[in-house]
Amino acid sequence: MIAILDCEMGNLQSVFHGIDSTGYDCEIIKSSELSDENTHLVLPGVGNFHQVMSSKNIFDIKKAVHDFAHTGKPILGICLGMQLLSEWGEEGGGIEGLGLIGGKVDRMFENKETRLPHVGWNSVDFLHDHPLFSGLKNNLDFYFVHSYQFIPKHNESIFASTNHGRDFTSIVIERNIIGVQFHPEKSQSNGLRMLENFCAWDGKC
Repeated sequence: MIAILDCEMGNLQSVFHGIDSTGYDCEIIKSSELSDENTHLVLPGVGNFHQVMSSKNIFDIKKAVHDFAHTGKPILGICLGMQLLSEWGEEGGGIEGLGLIGGKVDRMFENKETRLPHVGWNSVDFLHDHPLFSGLKNNLDFYFVHSYQFIPKHNESIFASTNHGRDFTSIVIERNIIGVQFHPEKSQSNGLRMLENFCAWDGKC
């Protein structure tokens, strides 16, 4: 059973329908409802970094996510969910993240030619092999909506990059934890294939 964690961020139903369409069983649950029956955990993301990390339930959420990560089972953070995996985020005022992957979240580059938010389809350049990419060609387009970027502490954690004025990390992976800056559930067949790959992954490379 794939768990979709309700962190009061929104976009839960889109992720639910995306995973459900791949044939995998999934459920939207609170952090207190995570159990041994959950094989995978998804952190969806539409919202504000500071708002989520300063919520009244964040201690319970953080403990539940860390406990799940320590089992070695796969975790996927989507958009804001990816950014929350970091140690620190600047959006809405500096605040600690979940601290599962080393790095920080900062506002993206912007000038007259490169506007924020970064909205729409853009290509994703896979930099390393991973089961997440099975059956997918490189440099396919996925759907983005964001103004902040995850800057990993370790370059080897960067598994894909995308350009919006400058290159930024669009997929970060460490151990059993994956973050994608785009929305696979809104990226048609390519995104659904990536969700299916994640659901089939055992958390090992």
